[in-house]
Amino acid sequence: MKDKLRQLLSLSESKYSTAQMMHWLWIIWRGNRLQALLNILIDVASVGLSLLQVWAVKHAIDVAAGSVEGNIYWAVAVMGIIALASFALHIASTWVKVIIGIKAQNRIQQTLLERFLQTEWRGKEKYHSGDIINRLKGDVNSVVTVFTETIPGMISTFTLFAGAAVYLFALDARLALVIICITPLFLIFSKIYVRRMRKLTRRVLDSDSRVQSVLQETVQHRMLIKTLESNDEMVQRLETSQSELRQNIAKRTVFSTFSNITVSLGFTVGYLIAFLWSALRMSAGTLTFGGMTAFLQLVNRIQGPLRTLMRIIPIFVGVFTAAERLMELEDNPLEQKGEPHRFPNRCGLRVENVDYAYDDGNRNIIEGLSFDFKPGTCTAILGHTGAGKTTLIRLLLALIHPQKGRVVIYDDEGHEELLSPLTRCNIVYVPQGNTLMSGTIRDNLLLGKLDATEEEMYDALHRSCADFVEQLPDKLDTQCAEAGGGLSEGQAQRIAIARALLRDRQVMLFDEATSALDPQTEQQLLSNILSTKTKTIIFITHREAVTAYCDQQLRIYRTLPHAPAESE
Repeated sequence: MKDKLRQLLSLSESKYSTAQMMHWLWIIWRGNRLQALLNILIDVASVGLSLLQVWAVKHAIDVAAGSVEGNIYWAVAVMGIIALASFALHIASTWVKVIIGIKAQNRIQQTLLERFLQTEWRGKEKYHSGDIINRLKGDVNSVVTVFTETIPGMISTFTLFAGAAVYLFALDARLALVIICITPLFLIFSKIYVRRMRKLTRRVLDSDSRVQSVLQETVQHRMLIKTLESNDEMVQRLETSQSELRQNIAKRTVFSTFSNITVSLGFTVGYLIAFLWSALRMSAGTLTFGGMTAFLQLVNRIQGPLRTLMRIIPIFVGVFTAAERLMELEDNPLEQKGEPHRFPNRCGLRVENVDYAYDDGNRNIIEGLSFDFKPGTCTAILGHTGAGKTTLIRLLLALIHPQKGRVVIYDDEGHEELLSPLTRCNIVYVPQGNTLMSGTIRDNLLLGKLDATEEEMYDALHRSCADFVEQLPDKLDTQCAEAGGGLSEGQAQRIAIARALLRDRQVMLFDEATSALDPQTEQQLLSNILSTKTKTIIFITHREAVTAYCDQQLRIYRTLPHAPAESE
């Protein structure tokens, strides 16, 4: 059965089995299943009203024609009541699918984003950030649509098909059998359709991600593009990726249109057979006009579900493709989980004979490195571009792990522990460049300490030489655009340092964090940070003014045979 399902859904090219995808979809839908049940109940109730409407129309026509006894006013009133009930169910269905559906989409996006943030850092990202955003938005929407609309709709479709088939069988068994016999032919065609449609859908989604990536990078680096006078080149790159997307959509649309035309011709032939059959029976006096109307409505309600399934199949193809793309984001293993281990005393970091090479590298980025960042000391890490300073930062932050040797964190009391994500809570990091996020200055500072008071925030700003914030019209509530837009590079750096000071950890790691400051401001800031020996300070820097404040230096060279790092 599993092999047949795999073949039907054409998942043989996927790195995940059908069972894995279905299990993943079931898990990801946890917490949203009540909504799916409500959708199913509403849709099944709508099917019941639809079949009841067939009876009501037939009854009203037969009463009007005198074929059966009854009051025409009451017959029409029953039709009106059914129509009102159908209208009410339609409103309820819209509310559940749209209003509650967006909550489900938000919840799943939060779950996947949290999972993505908890995965191990691999040093070199496999997916472009634009592609990841495209998956978290477009593919999540596909998954939610299936659970909020497609699956409930499919259940109601089968219910309508079965109900209409039983009703038609009660009216004319031979006609019902002829119409139902079309179903196996439909399933055979669906099998061929799915195999091709899935390949085309994957190509469309991948090319759409490439368009998203070009758009994001162009907007993000607008100033660079303008200064390089590369506007036309970036627009051309967008056109190239969009052209590929259009071609893939066109191929999928041509195939889908041809398939729909083929199926529609088959349904039309079936409807004409039913019409001719009922017309001959009415001519022979074995069927009333109301009965013929009911016949044709029931045939529509049998063919309708089959037509609906033709529209559902591409959606299921899309959701399995979307599930595959979202599962790929979870391929990286999760970081170590557990209670963070805080050291109450001064901490140091010790690197012991460490080697590290990236997965696709042909050499060790770091080889045989040993160094002791002693508690309360200030160290400058120096080295040319490509020597491995960034890799060392990632090792000290436990984002990556050495292939040989170890990195430990220890305190003045002699306690030590292997550096891991659980001990990262003892370290605060200030990256190079502008790392402010959109929002207010207050919002950015609170990322360092969520419960910080205004007094604490202004004290941190003062120590980071960012007293200019008090002179701004809105002070802490001054709005920052993306990447600290509206502030100078130096101002943004000082606010980022204040955020680190608010976090108040035993080890402080600064990566070219003062590169945009003038010498006088830099000296004052360094004096403020190093005024006590309560913290272990590590600077990655090229600036001599910074090294002058440090107790020791670690100079890293690009690895060559028998050329390990040196300490001073």
